[in-house]
Amino acid sequence: MPQDTQVTGTKEGLFAVGSPVTHWSVQTSNPVQYEVHVSDDILDPANPAILEDTEGAGPVRRLVVTDTVVDALYGERIRAYFDHHQVDHEILVLADSEQHKSIEAVLAVTEKLDAFGIDRRREPVIAIGGGVLMDIVGFASSLYRRATPFIRIPTTLIGLVDAGVGAKTGVNHNGHKNRLGTYFPASRTLLDRSFLTTLDTRHISNGLAEILKIALIKDTRLFDLLEHHGETVLHNKLQSPDGRGRPSPADVPVDQRLSLPGQPLDPATEIIERAIHGMLEELQPNLWEKQLERVVDYGHTFSPTVEMHALPELLHGEAVSIDMALTTVLAEHRGLVTPFQRQRILTVMERLGLPSWHPLCTPDVLLPALRDTVRHRDGQQRLPLPWGIGSAVFVNDVSEDELAQAAEALRDHVRTVSR
Repeated sequence: MPQDTQVTGTKEGLFAVGSPVTHWSVQTSNPVQYEVHVSDDILDPANPAILEDTEGAGPVRRLVVTDTVVDALYGERIRAYFDHHQVDHEILVLADSEQHKSIEAVLAVTEKLDAFGIDRRREPVIAIGGGVLMDIVGFASSLYRRATPFIRIPTTLIGLVDAGVGAKTGVNHNGHKNRLGTYFPASRTLLDRSFLTTLDTRHISNGLAEILKIALIKDTRLFDLLEHHGETVLHNKLQSPDGRGRPSPADVPVDQRLSLPGQPLDPATEIIERAIHGMLEELQPNLWEKQLERVVDYGHTFSPTVEMHALPELLHGEAVSIDMALTTVLAEHRGLVTPFQRQRILTVMERLGLPSWHPLCTPDVLLPALRDTVRHRDGQQRLPLPWGIGSAVFVNDVSEDELAQAAEALRDHVRTVSR
């Protein structure tokens, strides 16, 4: 047989080449399915949603990981829920905040998994907390025995619409934002807006930044909702007038049913639905980020560096907002955004309680941030810029002078408005 002869093995996708064989080629796929469910009053013992995946013989056991803030607010209810269902459980409480988003926290979770003696497949870890907590638990779950399922129950708005619905996990390392991480979606995410009632206004604003991101790059209707109702939903912490969103037909796609006659949604519900649907719509075809031009990276070019330099001053969404303001001005200078549109965007940020500038918006910080992002995006800027309101374009030619001019113009604008 010729040396370069290709021989197909017994299973599709396995190829042996040559005689004698000089190499093997393995082609396979990794199908992924995960669920995001709205479930009101998730900690009500009458609500079985957290334990819906319980199956098999033997006692039901669960390891719950939460943070100090959530434990102080909901710890008794969490314990009462599992006691009511006679679930053998332990609760690991981690320190809260971005400063504790580290590999040490991940290892603390894995050590607890060992001590608990968790079964690899039938005892999913339950993460109850904000985006930081879910990233830590997701990372630990992806590493432990190479894949241990977990369930996310986000308790913050940024967790509800962003960190809780995607596939990425990660922790900060060596002074960099999310430098270590994996792609490992939770098997289920359970969304309960009632958790937002115990957040302070600043943390509601923090999550609204990620909602505004989706609006600016793909959803003019969402931007209009934020423009007209943003202050109200901020004040009401995205609670519906009746305490929950009005139900819509489950068999109608979200993008069609949001404005169905006879099925009106209150602004808070429509804002959350559009934000989540828009995010998942972008993630689903590119979950592993094989395509590095991602519109959901809008606001995430300069913000990771600014956020890490400013810790603990800035929250994640606040840094994203500053990035969006800067790139909006950059887009205005390129003729992609009109002065009127730029003013609308910055006004909405103000109404949502979000910053549009920070003293770290200087070339000394922004230029290294851009260079690090270029490495992250495989040698090109792939910088998403708003194109009007509701769409985006990618550019690869932002110069140092152009960036410095945009930062200066943004600073001057903010100073003029604040006088």
